[in-house]
Amino acid sequence: MTEPLFPDATFPALDATLFKVPEQQQLALPQPSTHAPRILMLYGSLRERSYSRLLTFEAARLLEAMGCEVRIFDPAGLPLPDGAPDDHPKVLELRALAAWSEGMVWCSPERHGAMTGVMKAQIDWIPLSSGAVRPTQGKTLAVMQVCGGSQSFNAVNQMRILGRWMRMLTIPNQSSVAKAFTEFTDDGRMKPSAFYDRVVDVMEELVKFTLLTRDLGEVLVDRYSERKESAEALSKRVNQRSI
Repeated sequence: MTEPLFPDATFPALDATLFKVPEQQQLALPQPSTHAPRILMLYGSLRERSYSRLLTFEAARLLEAMGCEVRIFDPAGLPLPDGAPDDHPKVLELRALAAWSEGMVWCSPERHGAMTGVMKAQIDWIPLSSGAVRPTQGKTLAVMQVCGGSQSFNAVNQMRILGRWMRMLTIPNQSSVAKAFTEFTDDGRMKPSAFYDRVVDVMEELVKFTLLTRDLGEVLVDRYSERKESAEALSKRVNQRSI
């Protein structure tokens, strides 16, 4: 072992009782889950011939071929965020699927250089927390987009930001299909192309990352600052009760 860069190993600002050193054994599970990976898929268009929906269906077929259990949420009828109570049937359906899933795929058209409102509304209805549970924390995420013209990455970049905000493990690979109207047959199947090959790559990577991390989500996203905040809140409650 090399000599430390800083021999003075004191930390005046640190609560040592809450400090954890990450260890390899924390990431080794004696009995990993054996059920099929559970993947929720969201798409961002309500058009009758929606290319984000067709791309989602194509990706779902691949995920099922890789042994996943797949659910696809239909955004039709989902109200705007804050435009309906939380017990709206479509909101309850979406939130139940988010809680059920171990990974997600988000696929949006790019409109005015951004993801669509349909896509953003679905993400906004998924709460950052529900009681003590964060429905998306530690779950995997793959992002895809369809373009009406030349290839762009604005929508996938935005969705990556949202995935990070929701504490998801967004995989490195992604898909952006240029001129999507030329990439599907009349019956809605994707044609052979480099774009299709990339979709296969992305779904393979999503399944691998989901299998690797689905049992370790809480370990991977555990934070010192939140352990400290929780300890302080607990101490406050205990002290109040003792008064």
